[in-house]
Amino acid sequence: MEDAYKTIEKPSEETLFKDRNSKFFGYAFPVLNEDDVKESIETLKKKHHSARHFCYAWQFGTETIRFRANDDGEPNNSAGMPIYGQIQAFEVTNILIVAVRYFGGTKLGVGGLINAYRNSAQLALEASEIVEKTIDIHFQLQFSYDLMNKVMRIVKEKQLNITSQKLELDCQYIISVRKSEADSIFQIFTNLYKVEIKKLD
Repeated sequence: MEDAYKTIEKPSEETLFKDRNSKFFGYAFPVLNEDDVKESIETLKKKHHSARHFCYAWQFGTETIRFRANDDGEPNNSAGMPIYGQIQAFEVTNILIVAVRYFGGTKLGVGGLINAYRNSAQLALEASEIVEKTIDIHFQLQFSYDLMNKVMRIVKEKQLNITSQKLELDCQYIISVRKSEADSIFQIFTNLYKVEIKKLD
């Protein structure tokens, strides 16, 4: 089962690709939704207020993928899709790549544009720190204090992550478990007498 994915945690360095006096500034941003996308593009529009085109592609999700490619006034499929092609080539998700173009006076033609936007996206990705993350399932554990040691032994042995805990009349942990190991972890805790475990959405 595929339960890992690649993404970036922070925006890339600015990159620059030039072709016949046209300049293409490339950027990669970590994003989780369309609000993040809008915000990142707004920031770039303030920075490059005299640029003509802000072409981009984004992809969200791990198991269900959503993506969009935008040519922003360039000929159809000459900008957004070549950028999106690089997102696929680098196998990254939860990412936005923007290429900001300053027109240099010479038309590049569709082939030239495809090449320039693809190169701009590739440079932005190469300038990014790509990290691998796991797809995690979250469980809630409920148990009494006398079971704390048993629960903690499993948590340590299986290298589980406790993402939050409440210690009141009894103990409540939220743990995150790598997807491929979720079923076996669920079984271990289900078989532990007096520990309640439930999967969180």
